Amino acid sequence: MEIRPCGKHDLRLPVLGIGCWSFGGGSYWGPQSQKDADEVVRCAIDHGCNFFDTAELYNDGASEESLGRALQGIPRERVLVASKVGPQYTEPKTLIEHCEASLRRLQMDYVDLYYVHWPITAHAIRSFTSKEMPVPSVADAFDVLMRLQREGKIRFIGVSNFGPVQLREALATGAQIVVNQLPYSLLSRAIELEILPLCRESGIGVVGYMALMQGVLAGNYATLADIPPQRRRTRQFDSRKTPQARHRLDGAEKETEFALQEIRRIAAESGLTMLEIALKWAIAGAGMTSSLCGARTASQMETNLKAATGSLSPDVIKELNRVTQPLFDKMGPSLDLFEHPDNDRTK
Repeated sequence: MEIRPCGKHDLRLPVLGIGCWSFGGGSYWGPQSQKDADEVVRCAIDHGCNFFDTAELYNDGASEESLGRALQGIPRERVLVASKVGPQYTEPKTLIEHCEASLRRLQMDYVDLYYVHWPITAHAIRSFTSKEMPVPSVADAFDVLMRLQREGKIRFIGVSNFGPVQLREALATGAQIVVNQLPYSLLSRAIELEILPLCRESGIGVVGYMALMQGVLAGNYATLADIPPQRRRTRQFDSRKTPQARHRLDGAEKETEFALQEIRRIAAESGLTMLEIALKWAIAGAGMTSSLCGARTASQMETNLKAATGSLSPDVIKELNRVTQPLFDKMGPSLDLFEHPDNDRTK
């Protein structure tokens, strides 16, 4: 497994990270047995893929608990564990409490990487609380993160879904931010416009998420109509057809369907599966450190590991960029896949 540095910082990550949202089971992904989670973790570690990403938000803490159980008996220094705190919990006293609660659920003394899950802004907080509340101070929040770092409870500080303005504000606090976790896939390329170049210039690593668009790029669905409603909440899809969608837009279904048809064609011509070509492309992005991919079973983990091995030729990457450009243009510069651009939570 290839290992890459996070920009100019000491943290080094495998190019494939394990997204643990499904661990513990919940309303979004459905039930997840602990036995399967254990097998996913051991399969990953056995193949040199030791980076596990979770969050307090995932299944109301059950993901952290499940990951903690799965890692029991494995030497702590062999694994890299990341978790996240919601922006609504970044007031100093609350932030400390939530970090310590995550550590208890994980059964760990420290996490390797601790993210602020979304920018500390009124509209980001409102999307999680559905109410108005005071916005914590960004400076105070990162001061607490640096204190937790000095205390040894977190090794490295990260941010997730931070656009250029919010990233610069966070850096201005003096915190050493090593990673920005951002959505990146063949169907969502907006980070290429501004935030990915800014991270490269700032020496910050980038961890991509939703590389397979929750199965859409894994070849799981023959047509757009086959995609379950909960997977159609993003701006690629018409909100009128998906009650769960919040973006209130017509979507970009024509461009999405064209992109998927062409990706299938290029994959077939390259002798690869759709999943393989999508994940290889995401890993190949200039400035990308790692790409997260979930796995429900050891078999799925093995499939992802195979996809993360080897690279695409420059010609194939160029062709994939060409066929996804119409969708890239239609989706525009907004980084938030779930909200209307006027309410982009990354700003």
